[in-house]
Amino acid sequence: MSKNYTDDELLTLARRVLDIESRAVSTLAARLDGEFAKACRICLATEGRVVVTGMGKSGHVSSKIAATLASTGTPAFFMHPAEASHGDLGMITANDTLLAISYSGETAEVLTILPVVKRMGANLVSITGKPGSTLAKAADVHLNVAVDEEACPLNLAPTASTTATLAMGDALAVALLETRGFTAEDFARSHPSGSLGKRLLLTVSDIMHSGDAIPAVTTDVKLREGLMEMTAKGLGMTAVVDERFRAIGVFTDGDLRRALDDGADVHTTQMSEVVKAGCKTISEDVLAIEAVRKLEENRITALLVVDAGGTLVGALNIHDLFRAGIM
Repeated sequence: MSKNYTDDELLTLARRVLDIESRAVSTLAARLDGEFAKACRICLATEGRVVVTGMGKSGHVSSKIAATLASTGTPAFFMHPAEASHGDLGMITANDTLLAISYSGETAEVLTILPVVKRMGANLVSITGKPGSTLAKAADVHLNVAVDEEACPLNLAPTASTTATLAMGDALAVALLETRGFTAEDFARSHPSGSLGKRLLLTVSDIMHSGDAIPAVTTDVKLREGLMEMTAKGLGMTAVVDERFRAIGVFTDGDLRRALDDGADVHTTQMSEVVKAGCKTISEDVLAIEAVRKLEENRITALLVVDAGGTLVGALNIHDLFRAGIM
C-alpha cells in the first residue's frame, strides 16, 4: 500500500540512499591492495580483449564497464553469460582476459563457463562481494566490492553493491588509461561523433569552403560585383585578392553598410577603395577549434584560409563551425 510522503520525507529518503552509496564507494579505497595492481597488470599484458560478463544487474554494470574500458584504450566487450553457454564462448580466446562480475560470486550462468575459460588458458579476474565465493576462489585475481548494506530498505535490491562495482570498474579503466598514456586525442579517435572528437579531430580543411565556393574578387572590380559575390556564396563576406589570388583583405556585410553610409556608389566604386588591407587568416591544416579561438579573440565572424605563401585556399564563417558541432 502506497504512503503519502511529504517533500521533506522524500528528500530524507534520497539523502539516505546517497549516503549509503557514497560510503560503499569510499570503503573501496581503503580496501584496495596488491590484488588491484595485479588485475591492472593482467589487463595490460592481455594480447587479446578483456571480455566482461555478468548476469542480471551485474550484467548491466558489466556492459557499462566494458564500454568504458573500450573507450579508454583497453579493447573490451560484454558477453552475456547465458548466451556464452550456447555458443558465445567462441568469442573468448586464450589471449583474452575474462572479467567476471557477480556480487554473490555464485551466479550459476557465470560459474558454468569458468571450466571452459580456465581450460583454454584465458586469464580470469573476478569482482564479487564475497571473497570466499566460488567465483572469487577460481579467479587469478579477485577484487572485493562488499558493502555493509544495500540502499534498498529491504536490503535486497542491488543498489549500493552495483554502485561499488561500477566504481571499481571505473578505477580499473582509469588506472589502465593512465598507465597506457592514453591521451585526449586517443579518446577522440574512439568518439569521432562526440563533441570532444570533433574538437580534436576536425581540421579547418574539413569544414572550409574551397574551390568555386570561395567568395573572392580582385581589387579592380566594382563594389557591385563584390556585393554579388557575397550574395552568391552566402558567407556574409568576400575575400579581396590580387592577380595571384593572394589574400589582400576581406569585405563583410558590415563593411558594405559602412561604405554605403559614406556615400559609396556600388556601380562606380572599386573594391580597392573600400577594402581595408590586412585580415585575419588561418591555415587549413590546423584544428577547427583553433578557428573558433581566433574568431572569438578577434570578435569576427569569418576567416580566410591561406597557404604558406598567402594564397587563398578556402573560407569559413561561424555558421560553418556551428554546423560542424565545434561550437
